[in-house]
Amino acid sequence: MDIKLFNSELKIMEVLWREGDLPAKRVSDILKEEIGWNMNTTYTVIKKCIAKGAVSRSEPKFICHAEITREEVMKYETDELIDKMYDGAADKLVASLLGSKRLTPEQIKELKRLVEELE
Repeated sequence: MDIKLFNSELKIMEVLWREGDLPAKRVSDILKEEIGWNMNTTYTVIKKCIAKGAVSRSEPKFICHAEITREEVMKYETDELIDKMYDGAADKLVASLLGSKRLTPEQIKELKRLVEELE
């Protein structure tokens, strides 16, 4: 999956991942409540997601369906971050995370367990 989604497009995807298939009108209502978007903004961003293949629509009622999973987007974004900021070296990303002191002891324990599973 090589679909680059912008923050606005991720807002649409978050709603669809959380709620499942919805009419565009309902997506618009949710985003109006959550972030203040008007209907035109929401429909424009939905159309961008459709053009990228991230969302499909069906009639009647312009039902929106997520064609990609959150996990696929997370993997793409992580790979892009590693390539862009860490010269393709995942260990540099992990070292950066560990050095930033943003991980709890529980998160560090879980990382150790994951590394052991890879070995």
